[in-house]
Amino acid sequence: MEELRIGGGGGGRPPIPSSARRSVLSRHASFVRSPLDNTRSETGRIFENVDGEFIPVVRSGGWADIGSRSTMEDAYICCDNFLQDFGPENCEEGPSSFYGVFDGHGGNHAADFVCSNLPRFIVEDDGFPGEIEKAVSSAFLQIDAAFADACSANSSLESGTTALAALVIGRSLLVANAGDCRAVLCCRGKAIEMSRDHKPSCSREKMRIEASGGYVYDGYLNGLLNVARAIGDWHMEGVKACDGLGPLSAEPEVMTRNLTEEDEFMIIGCDGIWDVFRSQNAVDFARRRLQEHNDPVACCKELVDEAIKRKSGDNLSVVVVCFDSRPPPVLTAPRPRVQRSISAEGLRELQGFLDSLAD
Repeated sequence: MEELRIGGGGGGRPPIPSSARRSVLSRHASFVRSPLDNTRSETGRIFENVDGEFIPVVRSGGWADIGSRSTMEDAYICCDNFLQDFGPENCEEGPSSFYGVFDGHGGNHAADFVCSNLPRFIVEDDGFPGEIEKAVSSAFLQIDAAFADACSANSSLESGTTALAALVIGRSLLVANAGDCRAVLCCRGKAIEMSRDHKPSCSREKMRIEASGGYVYDGYLNGLLNVARAIGDWHMEGVKACDGLGPLSAEPEVMTRNLTEEDEFMIIGCDGIWDVFRSQNAVDFARRRLQEHNDPVACCKELVDEAIKRKSGDNLSVVVVCFDSRPPPVLTAPRPRVQRSISAEGLRELQGFLDSLAD
């Protein structure tokens, strides 16, 4: 059994609430990120394809760098065997994986707390696994409330974090996002965004904020935060409500997709990556690297290094999840069909020209 490694930006891991004392340290994950321990997780396995449907062979890797900041407030988790590691005893065999990126602000405690505990909150929700979307959304709100309790007991933990979680169960992909982290799927070379950035200035978020009694000033929620959804920040006056309906919401937006053979890999990253990469640009960059070495960890490091070269001004964390044991194929663009035709008038002019040469 691999050792479980849980880490954050320093300062210790926030305590797990007494109501949920079963520690995630009793179970191992394929990899949980420590900011000074960028490691690989390549335990993808092949499962029997009973119904003839595509079943992904999941491999993943992650990388983080403090970037130009003085402190590290990001966290991420890679777990290629989610149900075996966090699920109930004797859970059904089958491909299942969990990935997350968490971009902290005002400290690293919220990001570390969510990274350490979100998987358990999901599997212990009453809706799991039958109502997976409901269970994940509920887990986001539950962990937000649990962190509020932890901050009440220890005010030094006060902070906030955006959160993006991705689950692969069989061939089903679910992405839940609260904040401005982003998930981008590569489908045969094309970038498909599996999340929306929740910025206060976005029209939908601005309407929700104002309906909740908040306001947007100079692109900031209540003039304080440049994200519209996040976990934590209970210490900020006027941004959170106990019923979850405050201007700053912890409720995630969920997107789902059934994976096919054309879905090659997915990139999930904190906004330090997306500040300098467009979604298609990141997919093109990662795809070339995976074609060269087929190593998701090396690909993550190269994405982070490139973001630093492009002068990203934030902490940098990224996870790459591959859905095949093989590298992405080289795509050959079909040659365009050119219709060749000439009008009757053109034929007459050509004939006249040829006749003049004959004379």
